[in-house]
Order: sequence, then structure tokens, then C-alpha cells
Amino acid sequence: MQTTTRKRILQVIVLLAAVFILLQFIRPEVPHPPVTGDLQAPPEVKSILQRACYDCHSNQTQLRWYDRVAPAYWRVAQHIKDGRKGLNFSEWQSLSPADQKGKLFESFNQVQAGAMPLKDYAFVHRDAMLSENDIAVLKNYVAGMVSIKPADTALINTADKQYNKWKTAAAANSKVQPTPNGIDYLPDYKNWQVVSTTHRFDNSTMRVIYGNDVAIKAIQENHINPWPNGTIFAKVAWDQLQDADGNVRTGAFKQVEYMIKDDKKYADTKGWGWARWKTPELKPYGKDKMFTMECINCHRPVKDNDFVFTMPVKF
Repeated sequence: MQTTTRKRILQVIVLLAAVFILLQFIRPEVPHPPVTGDLQAPPEVKSILQRACYDCHSNQTQLRWYDRVAPAYWRVAQHIKDGRKGLNFSEWQSLSPADQKGKLFESFNQVQAGAMPLKDYAFVHRDAMLSENDIAVLKNYVAGMVSIKPADTALINTADKQYNKWKTAAAANSKVQPTPNGIDYLPDYKNWQVVSTTHRFDNSTMRVIYGNDVAIKAIQENHINPWPNGTIFAKVAWDQLQDADGNVRTGAFKQVEYMIKDDKKYADTKGWGWARWKTPELKPYGKDKMFTMECINCHRPVKDNDFVFTMPVKF
């Protein structure tokens, strides 16, 4: 009996070993394209980014021996694919200066919120973990990119005219095209209640978040995590202007974007429909429906808050 048991155990071990060996031949490709325009930053900043970010967010990936062992290799390969798609420091110069600042701001938010580096990645790659000093260095670097210059009178007058036009524009606008994922523009958001306000210091924009009746009712009943289906938020962004006396006010209209809650209709995009229209001409954002991955990745640090960043003010 003991001999039979030993044989079965040995057979299982041999089978598992054979399966493990076979798995090593299933290897997703991890390409190493050339560096076309690396990020230029102070040495102390570059050192942190190279140590904590470059393995997934550049073409200079350095795989450790344990990264090459399947099935861990599959996970690492997916990290690299997703990371390069969202942000690739090796192609940094292909971004406009405004997009560069925006990417750095978004990345710092992810780091500060603890969403990056990914916990399962950092658990194995201990050198990717960031200290409080590392985060402080990155924060100072990002903040140092911001420069607010007082606006002249002509710019302020132009902004006033545009704001008045925006405020009194007709509710219906049949010429506005839907976003690539099929969401229609909702002109009635101007009549909704204000939920909160926020500020993007990286690109000097001021934002107001409006909520429809479902959202306001959910706030009053403290039913906000998760938000009920039918909730819609409209976030409107304007340039931030500052006059010679330091007074801050809204400038040119930049964009309006929506989050529409329907956990069945939008199950593939974390239960939310994402949409954005840019400039006063309300041009839909995104080349195809995959633009929503930008939205999801940006909001991933607050997935435990149903992907909503800005908590409502108390009524």
C-alpha cells in the first residue's frame, strides 16, 4: 500500500513538473523598441523614475530572472504592455508640453494615492517601492512646472464674453457629435446642482462638478458608494486666470466630461459611461472607444470610492 501511494505521489510530481516545463514555452512577446525621446529631468528625479517606473513604463525594461518564469512572466508581460500604452518615458518627446505636464500630474496622483507601483508588482520588486522622501522629491518636481502669470485685461474681457455665451446658450445642440463609445452630449447639465469644485494645478484649470437629480438624491440619502444607476456627473473645466491683484477666476472654456452610472450597460468600463467634449466647439474626444481606458486608469486610485474622485460637499 505504501509503495502504491509513493508511486502516485511521484506520478503527480512528475506530471506537475512536466506541466511547469511546458508552461515555459508559452511566452507572450515583450518587445524592446528603441528609445526615441527619453524624459529629461533632474538626476534625483530621473533616478527615482528609472528605479520605480521604467521597467513597465519605458522601452528600457530590465527583466529579473524570476520575471522570466511562467506563469509570473505572463503577469509581468501584461504589466509592461499596459504600462507602455498608458505612459512610455522612452517616447516622451512625442508628447506636447501640455500633455507631458498632464501625464506627470496624473502619474504623481497615482503614486500619492498608492495605486502605483502596482501592489503585486512592488511586493516582488522591492526596489520599486517609493519612500516618503521619494514622493516629496516627485511632488516638488511636478509643482515646479507650474507657473501662473497675471492675465491682461483683454484676456479677461474675452473670457467674460465667452462665459456669458456659454451660460445663455440654447439647451439643445443637434450639431454636437456623440463620443466614439456612443454617448450623446447632454446640454441640460447647466441646470443641475453643483456637487463640488476642484483644481488642476498642472495645467491651471478650474473645474466645477454638476450632478443630475439622481446624483443629488443619492447625496442627500448618503447612497454614494456605490452610486445608484442613473447617476450622472458633468465636470466642466475652464482656464484659471489671475489678475494683477492675485484674484483668481475662470477663463476660457476647455471641456466638459461626463460619468454616467449604469453597471449593466457599462459593465465593461467599471460600471460607468465615460465621455468628453473639448473646446467651445464641443469636439468629441477620442479616436475610438478605447479612449475610455484613459479615464479608467486615471480614476483607478479611487476604485474603492466607485471610481469617483471628488466627494460631494454637504448640503
